[in-house]
Amino acid sequence: MDQSKQQVNSKIRCSVESCSYHTSHYCTLDSISVGCSDSKVHASKDTECNSFRLGQ
Repeated sequence: MDQSKQQVNSKIRCSVESCSYHTSHYCTLDSISVGCSDSKVHASKDTECNSFRLGQ
């Protein structure tokens, strides 16, 4: 199923317009996976959305 065409999930705000799951400042996935690029995370800027998929 193409989740990028589903309704927005108002519980997951998103500002990444290049993601295929982004719609109107929200995510269309039921849930997301959040990870980090370093073993020691001290701020939100050190985290990343592992559910990101580049849109067209």
